[in-house]
Amino acid sequence: MSCYEIEALRLGLMNVLGTEDRSAREHAETELDGQLDGPIEALANAETLSEIERHLDAALVDLEEEIAATGSDDPEYDYMRGRLVAVRDAERAVHRLTDQGESVLGGLGEAHDVLHETFPADG
Repeated sequence: MSCYEIEALRLGLMNVLGTEDRSAREHAETELDGQLDGPIEALANAETLSEIERHLDAALVDLEEEIAATGSDDPEYDYMRGRLVAVRDAERAVHRLTDQGESVLGGLGEAHDVLHETFPADG
């Protein structure tokens, strides 16, 4: 059993962060072998946080549909529900990362403004 959404998210975050850990990338790619299509493929290839958020949301919809179509007596049902919890938690973590990045960006803008107010340009 594999958590395709999490492995695809790891690849997407490696792209966004510029992570060069070849063994981590190869591990995730191996886990996804044969699963790279639709939102999972798009998530694995994402290059921005907004792309990650969009494709992770689509992957969650697909996972929820898969769970809804699976009987509760299926041996994989509980694992799939656990997967859903893990992916929703990852989604919240990505939102926090985006919010923190936007906060840093806003803080830099404020610092820039304060610097110009403190040391106005002659002219």
